[in-house]
Amino acid sequence: MDPISLVGYAASFCSVVSFIPQALKVARTKDTAAISIRMYFLTVTGFALWTAFGSMKGEIPIILANSICFCLSAFILAAKLRGRRK
Repeated sequence: MDPISLVGYAASFCSVVSFIPQALKVARTKDTAAISIRMYFLTVTGFALWTAFGSMKGEIPIILANSICFCLSAFILAAKLRGRRK
């Protein structure tokens, strides 16, 4: 694997791993009080756009990282929105 791809996969790994603790905490505790809806809405939108960009470019590291981060951040945003309705 070439060095550029290694950097891409390493960045993908870091991005995904950074969201896992927050998603697990929200799943476990249902506590979303400290989470900004605006920030997570923007984050979810950004990950969706990055996934689309990666798909258009055929860049697997971009597609993998951003589609997984999209799912994790969308889960957190949905939990925050559910919490506000209660």
